[in-house]
Amino acid sequence: MKAFCSFCFILLISTNLFSSNINIFGLGLYDVNFDGADTSQTIDFKYERRFDKTIIDIGPEDDNFFFLKPFVGLEYTGDNASYFLTGIYLEDNVGQLFQGKKNKWIFTPSLGFGYYDRGSGKKLGHDVQFRTTIEFSYELKNSNRLGLSFSHTSNANLGNKNPGVEVITLSYQVPY
Repeated sequence: MKAFCSFCFILLISTNLFSSNINIFGLGLYDVNFDGADTSQTIDFKYERRFDKTIIDIGPEDDNFFFLKPFVGLEYTGDNASYFLTGIYLEDNVGQLFQGKKNKWIFTPSLGFGYYDRGSGKKLGHDVQFRTTIEFSYELKNSNRLGLSFSHTSNANLGNKNPGVEVITLSYQVPY
């Protein structure tokens, strides 16, 4: 699995080397639980590189919401758990989506998969994990962004147990 993730990472880097990209640096709370159950909450550090090159266009030409773009990422927790992943994301301006004119708010859902090493952290039931994320970010005057995201990571029932984990992340995003 490590070799597969490394291959995906190298493939994405090499095919998108000269496109404009976004670096995401995040700090979050790992294993958030809203039902009062015991959790193993800890800090979550996140880095993602989102590539601006469309890999699949599944929508009308005038609406970029359906342009799927690749990303690669790494998460590391205070319990020494690490998660290397790759996936696809969509990005749309919230104002344009609902009112027909752009504003400073950006909506970014994403779907990814990768290799999870639990370290001394939570057992997620398998080395292969899938992550879904919903993010809203605000574009600053210098084109950087502040974002807030909620993600769910689980093994999609590949293992005998599938406890899953939720993460809330505050991020600073730097386009280049």
